[in-house]
Amino acid sequence: MVAESQPGHIDQIKQTNAGAVYRLIDQLGPVSRIDLSRLAQLAPASITKIVREMLEAHLVQETEIQDPGSRGRPAVGLMVETEAWHYLSLRISRGEINLALRDLSSKLVVEEEQTLALVDDKPFLDRVIEHIDRFFIRHQQKLERLTSIAITLPGIIDTENGIIHRMPFYDDVKDVALGEALESRTGVPVYLQHDISAWTMAEALFGASRGARDVIQVVIDHNVGAGVITDGRLLHAGSSSLVEIGHTQVDPYGKRCYCGNHGCLETIASVESVLELAQVRMKQSMSSMLHQQPLTVEWLCQAALQGDLLAKDIISGVGTHVGRILAIMVNLFNPQKILIGSPFNQAADILFPAISACIRQQSLPAYSKHISVEGTQFLNRGTMTGAALVKDALYNGQLLIKLLQG
Repeated sequence: MVAESQPGHIDQIKQTNAGAVYRLIDQLGPVSRIDLSRLAQLAPASITKIVREMLEAHLVQETEIQDPGSRGRPAVGLMVETEAWHYLSLRISRGEINLALRDLSSKLVVEEEQTLALVDDKPFLDRVIEHIDRFFIRHQQKLERLTSIAITLPGIIDTENGIIHRMPFYDDVKDVALGEALESRTGVPVYLQHDISAWTMAEALFGASRGARDVIQVVIDHNVGAGVITDGRLLHAGSSSLVEIGHTQVDPYGKRCYCGNHGCLETIASVESVLELAQVRMKQSMSSMLHQQPLTVEWLCQAALQGDLLAKDIISGVGTHVGRILAIMVNLFNPQKILIGSPFNQAADILFPAISACIRQQSLPAYSKHISVEGTQFLNRGTMTGAALVKDALYNGQLLIKLLQG
């Protein structure tokens, strides 16, 4: 973990050490002080000081540990105390805003889904703040100590400064300083992250890539993008952490994207683009079973699994387009695992082989031969992914130090 002799500013060392100790207690608790000292590679005196501050702040609590088969006096273990500490998790998507109170264990207290119109006379920032204010008023009886706000959304984002430069679907969003506005209004830190990057963090902390040090997670939904975990950390975590594969040009004469470019992968592989393509190709294939029901992602995937040639070809095409970009990323990052998060995962038996085939054909065999392509454990819905932002801020000590300081 962190050695006491590590050079650097004393406050940064304290923050890093405290975060490392909290992470161990959260993941292994109840755990003894002796084990914490060994696992964190910190002196017993340092562990005693850090733990004492956490106990006084009611962030951890003591409990008895009885070893199996032992008749001696139970040891004293430590576990996190989370129930009285809440944060607001917010997710903004196409026409919707999800708001939730969660405690520091990520347990849901209350969650709502509200409409957020794509076009409105009120500025985007004012509408988001209004939703938050009303949510707090409705649920003030359930709210304990508010620690922070976690926000996930699509778009081009400056995560370090909390600025949304652009968003798909919301044309009036241009350089909106959402983080600063909410922090000054509530007095708590605000963590803003692209929803794909936050989802990648959630899978690494709680889900399908837990324990893996090097991961590429690709999301194919209304937006197309990737999050990269390298050596256990989100790539470019301090700035714009999304790997913008969705805005990689694959067709210079293709449809114009909201980013201003033409023929981006997102204009070909996103849900809307795929359904548009399917509608066009259905006119040329009247025998396809896709004509039997209204066209949705679910029906497209179901038809593909039932052997419909047009549906299978469309799903395979998505896999091929994404696989070509992934092959380049495999050569760059040499991941242990590739995760796919998409409603098209309903036809994973068709989508994943198409992606894997491209990777094997177009990337270095030494890198690609052991890679598995798997589905994510979570869905990018609701406010669960925001939990990863808060958990990460506790583990790196950034939020933890603020809570210890009151």
